[in-house]
Amino acid sequence: MKKLKVMLCAVFTLLLVNTTAQADASNFAGPYVGLTASGYGLQMDGSAATSPTAGVYEIDEVSLGQVAPVSGIELGYALPLGSAFLIDIGAAYYSGEAKLDFTNDVNAGGATGESAQVPLGEVSFAMDDLVSYYIAPTLVLSDTSSIYVKVGLHEADIAVTGDVTTPANLSGKTWAMGTRTVLENGIFVRTEAGYTDYNGISSHGKGTYVDANNSYSAEPTIAFGAVSLGFRF
Repeated sequence: MKKLKVMLCAVFTLLLVNTTAQADASNFAGPYVGLTASGYGLQMDGSAATSPTAGVYEIDEVSLGQVAPVSGIELGYALPLGSAFLIDIGAAYYSGEAKLDFTNDVNAGGATGESAQVPLGEVSFAMDDLVSYYIAPTLVLSDTSSIYVKVGLHEADIAVTGDVTTPANLSGKTWAMGTRTVLENGIFVRTEAGYTDYNGISSHGKGTYVDANNSYSAEPTIAFGAVSLGFRF
């Protein structure tokens, strides 16, 4: 994560040093709306801990990797600061879902036989309805092209299935880098690649079907590439 931040800042600084004053930031300024198509690569690592009658904890590790198309809409405003620099502030909503299941039994304290299996229960975490709020310092390279780095906050809803407590919704930080090309009629094309690191989520059994001593946790991360087609007003 730290290497990505350093790389983005270094590239942006290099372009800033080499950009001439001929660029016109007004071509990019103002409110805009866009439709986004993204490819999300999500990694969700989880673990479930059970406490058998003997008091010996067993850990079951689960890892999920998914690559899925995600669509969304974004709204924003680009404020010019000089002839070659803008601050882009916006928000985006993305529709998509990723799910992590805990459905296996684990061994109770190394014992053998059917009685040694402690059921984890049918438990799953699902994340969807992703919302992003961002700020993107933008460097104008020409009358039609610009490049930016983006820092944002990401939020996602969490739904659980099973006799477990509901964790708080996800939140995380996004770092990204992209380009934006505008046409004379106000239409623009944006390309972007980035990374989102979410906070961890955790839950435990309610005691009816899943033992109250059973606990569940997950650590989601997302790497993504996106293309947006939009209009600047």
